[in-house]
Amino acid sequence: MRDELVFAVPSALRASPSIVGYYRLLLGISQKQFYATSAGLSQFKSMEDRGVIRKGADADIPDLCRAMNDAIGAFLAAIPTGTLRADVEQLPLITLGAQADGSWRNRIGERATLEVYNALKQVIIASGQSYTDVGASLTVTNSSGREVVIALSPDPDVEIRERLGDRDYLRAAIEIKGGSDNANVHNRAGEAEKSHQKAKGRGANAFWTIIACNTTDLPLLRAESPTTQQWFAIDEVRAGKGNDWDNLVAQLRLAMGI
Repeated sequence: MRDELVFAVPSALRASPSIVGYYRLLLGISQKQFYATSAGLSQFKSMEDRGVIRKGADADIPDLCRAMNDAIGAFLAAIPTGTLRADVEQLPLITLGAQADGSWRNRIGERATLEVYNALKQVIIASGQSYTDVGASLTVTNSSGREVVIALSPDPDVEIRERLGDRDYLRAAIEIKGGSDNANVHNRAGEAEKSHQKAKGRGANAFWTIIACNTTDLPLLRAESPTTQQWFAIDEVRAGKGNDWDNLVAQLRLAMGI
C-alpha cells in the first residue's frame, strides 16, 4: 500500500488541497468537528471546500500533516494487518455515509418545520385579524390590539413573541421533529428538551413539541422532555385534522389572542 493512501504529505496537499477531506474521512471525523474553531483547524476548511489554500495557512500544512498522521497511525495500529487495505478503503465511505445520513435527516427536519409553520400561518390568516406576512414571520394585531409574532427560528424551530414597545418577548417555543423512525424518537425528545430549556432561559412560559408519536410513547417522551407542556402528533398536524390538530389550533389561538 502506498504511504500517501494512509498518511498525509505536505507536497500532496499543496498540489491538491481538497484531498485533506480524504484524510479527515479516514479519521472518521465530521466536517463540523474537524473544522470547529476549538480544534484550531478552521483555516484549512477552504482547502476541502474550494481547493484553495488560504493566505497564511500554507506554512502550517506540515503541522497539519503531522497532527493527522499521529492520529491516523494510532488508529491504524489497532487494525489487523491482514485487513488493513480493505479497512482503509472502507473507512472514508463509512464516514461519508454517516455525513450523508445526517444531511438527509436535517432536510427532513427542515421540511417538517416549514410544513407545520405554513399550516399555523393559515390558521392565523383565517382568523380575520389584521396581519403582515414577510415569509419567515407573520405579525398579527390580536383582539386586544397587541402585536404578536409567529416566526421561524433556529432554536426553537418556531416561536411566538409578543411585541411590547420596541421589544419582543418570547412567549411560546415550538419544537418540530419530523423524523418517523421509532428507534430515534426518544433522542428527538431529548433534543426538544435542550431547546426548550434554552427558550425557558429567554423567558418563554409555553413549550410545545410536535413529533411522531403515539399514546404508548408519551410516558417515556415526557420523561425525556419534562419541560414540554403540550405534545402533538405530527401526522395529525400535517393532515390538519384529529384531536392533536384541534388542540394545537386552540393553543395557538390562545397564545396569540386571536
